[in-house]
Amino acid sequence: MKYMATYDLMESIRNTNQWLGASALALGSYPVTGMVANPFFQILSAWGEVTERSFARMVAKPDWNIHTVVSDDGRDHVVSVDTLLEKPFGDLIHFRVHGRPAKPRRVLLVAPMSGHYATLLRSTVASLLPDCEVFITDWHNARDIPVSAGKFDIEDYTLYLVDFLRHLGPDTHVIAVCQPAPLALAATAYLAEEDPDAQPRTLTLIGGPIDPDAAATDVTDFGRRVTMGQLEQLAIQRVGCKYSGFGRLVYPGLMQLTSFMSMNADRHSKAFSEQIMRVAKGEAGDHDKHNRFYDEYLAVMDMTAEFYLSTVERVFKNLEIAQNRFMVDGKQVDIGKITNVAVKTVEGAKDDISAPGQCVAALDLLTGLPDEKKANHLEPGAGHYGIFAGKSWRDNIRPLVLDFMDTNSGRDTVHQLKTV
Repeated sequence: MKYMATYDLMESIRNTNQWLGASALALGSYPVTGMVANPFFQILSAWGEVTERSFARMVAKPDWNIHTVVSDDGRDHVVSVDTLLEKPFGDLIHFRVHGRPAKPRRVLLVAPMSGHYATLLRSTVASLLPDCEVFITDWHNARDIPVSAGKFDIEDYTLYLVDFLRHLGPDTHVIAVCQPAPLALAATAYLAEEDPDAQPRTLTLIGGPIDPDAAATDVTDFGRRVTMGQLEQLAIQRVGCKYSGFGRLVYPGLMQLTSFMSMNADRHSKAFSEQIMRVAKGEAGDHDKHNRFYDEYLAVMDMTAEFYLSTVERVFKNLEIAQNRFMVDGKQVDIGKITNVAVKTVEGAKDDISAPGQCVAALDLLTGLPDEKKANHLEPGAGHYGIFAGKSWRDNIRPLVLDFMDTNSGRDTVHQLKTV
């Protein structure tokens, strides 16, 4: 079957490198090697440890690892992850804090489907939990979804968000990070016409490509250079024999990871070289800074081919969101119909993925929204990751977003959680 051999070849290469790392670790760790004065075996063992860990993480979904949160009473409260809505391509989950009264701020984090799991927002979730009831979209790896489940493109993604918002109710505050920002905007506009009572209170768009042409980056340049036919030939493969999604057309996570790594190849090479030397000297830890970052960064997931291709074609090439021409289920979504949902955009001055100007373009599309319900924040010196999970988010952006929610909440009473 076309492209399936390539998919299995990539998995075989990954598996081989994992085995080579494990073999080098075992060989370099034999006690007898301590009799050799040369540090070769220590470095071999360290290379093996780092290599095995890295390639093993590429096929494992990370855990949330959020076990407790400190509440206003000064006590640690246990956190459990509960599934509220279960769908073939993604679930709506809730981080339930046991023994704590429900918080009035109900926040839906819309995680990107761009090659990484929703756990990429782990630190964002952890930072919001003390002050909010936190919900998140937990997207599934396309390689694990049988072909019988059907297609999943950006219109389906938008309708998933609509269903999630209907379930949570109108007291919800939405934070969309990166790729889903234009689709979260479209979902809100869809509800403005179809089900106004289900609209969220506020919508915060962080580093999203609302208008990719507003500021060029390597991502937008690539989208312009490559035709859709070339992209389909170069990027799309069929899931191989090992997984439940056997035969499904996907954009492989391993290919996306290669693209991510190549954008900052020198920095990643230096990081791994330094980590190997730290391991060889006995200075590295299982949960040190390097491992905490790369355990998440290297854990990638496949996207359905139709989602990836429709995102490139409709959001980046045809600019359907930027020009307010986006269609969902045969109906044009008019962003100008949003009249009472406060919208805030957040950008990083040094964002090289979604450059300043791309996200704030959303405010110009909101022709029916009063200016007092619009806000924008440009974070000086912040890159893409920093505006939702780094120091800039913790110190500056998070407090601003919470204040924005409170200012536009529209009510003071605590919304009781639905019984699931």
